[in-house]
Amino acid sequence: MRCLNSFLGLSMTLLLVSCSGGGDDPTPTPQPEVPAPVATTLVFPANNEECNEGAIISDTESQVVFQWAASENTDSYTLKLKDLELGSEITLNTTNTQLPVDILRGNAYAWSVVSKANGTNQTAESDTWRFYNAGPGVQNYAPFPAYDPTPAMGVAIAAGEITLSWKSSDLDGDPLSFTVYLDTTSPPLTLLGQTNTNSYTTTINANTIYYWRVVASDSAGNSSQSEIFEFRTNP
Repeated sequence: MRCLNSFLGLSMTLLLVSCSGGGDDPTPTPQPEVPAPVATTLVFPANNEECNEGAIISDTESQVVFQWAASENTDSYTLKLKDLELGSEITLNTTNTQLPVDILRGNAYAWSVVSKANGTNQTAESDTWRFYNAGPGVQNYAPFPAYDPTPAMGVAIAAGEITLSWKSSDLDGDPLSFTVYLDTTSPPLTLLGQTNTNSYTTTINANTIYYWRVVASDSAGNSSQSEIFEFRTNP
């Protein structure tokens, strides 16, 4: 009987050792962290310049090769191109540092490039540059539409006296004047006033959503209107 008990005890010990030995998972090897991509530097078309290079496709279009510098820790790029006259935007992906795009002649554009890396969701975006694509017979270009508004798009601010401000430039160096529209409906149709500076001071009510836009005019009679900006006031 003592031999039987010893045998059973040994069997149970071996069984426990066998079960516990197979249950340990190997420690996973930590994966190296993918470094975040670095923002690129734009090369061409130049900022605030006329683009007169490219292949003319028709009376209305030409093909322009957008170029930028290679950036560190980057596997691909996304070109963001905005038509400043229509307000529409397209995005194009590439692994190269240049990309040919068919665009309208005699039209204003803004562009930037987003750097991306495989294995991470982090991205980096370049500065935004603006240019006019050369058009047939254009002697004097309209101002670039106003941009970089203050208050910024979608922010909430205190009611009372505020100063609306923006940036703008003219390819021909003409002096500019600005007409400002402010309203509680979109598009804003109520004339706020006119100014020869890049700002306008007014008074606004609390707990209200405001829409505004700026029409820039040069001394040659050309004009351009900004996109519709928006902000809200606190209760």
